[in-house]
Amino acid sequence: MIDFFIEAYKNVPLWHIALEFIAFVFGILSVWFAKKENIWVYPTGLIATVISIYLFYTAGYLGDMMINAYFSIMSIYGWYLWSQGTIFEDNLPITRTNNKEKIIAFALFVVTILVVFGIYKFFDYPIHTDNYIDIFSSGIFFAGMWLMAKKKIENWTLWIIGDIIVVPLYAYRGLGMISLQYLIFTILAISAYLEWKKTLDKTVPQS
Repeated sequence: MIDFFIEAYKNVPLWHIALEFIAFVFGILSVWFAKKENIWVYPTGLIATVISIYLFYTAGYLGDMMINAYFSIMSIYGWYLWSQGTIFEDNLPITRTNNKEKIIAFALFVVTILVVFGIYKFFDYPIHTDNYIDIFSSGIFFAGMWLMAKKKIENWTLWIIGDIIVVPLYAYRGLGMISLQYLIFTILAISAYLEWKKTLDKTVPQS
């Protein structure tokens, strides 16, 4: 297993590996801060996603590049919502999605899949099996990021599903560090869901 990951980086420039490592560290920090409801989830997340945009662009993975560009935009949006006019103070409570928000999240999922697929076709980029998986996971992550910005507990369910899907995908593509990162994301997302649920249960009146 170790040889598999080392071989993937055999001909990769050192500075490129360094960028991936920085994205790896700040990505994990971002999820950790999200778990703790700490608004630093967004500035740390921005660092990770901006670097990832470049990494995926150079690798030719359009779906991954687009989703990280979206993450960057949503990080700014979520930062604003969580701060509610302050700089680093969190005033947005954890809630569950209502029917309208579920419809919006599903619409985001479907539209994302169609848009990413359309971009592949527009640029006449070959679509292989791993690209279809990439397109599908992009839809999950787009919806999950929107729910996180709204601080809906269901965002973690989508992150868990999406993370499980892309762990083997990135390993297959030779992006071992990112694959490991998403494996850690999966563990953190499960832990975060349980932690957010405890907080939510305390705020919801018992019947």
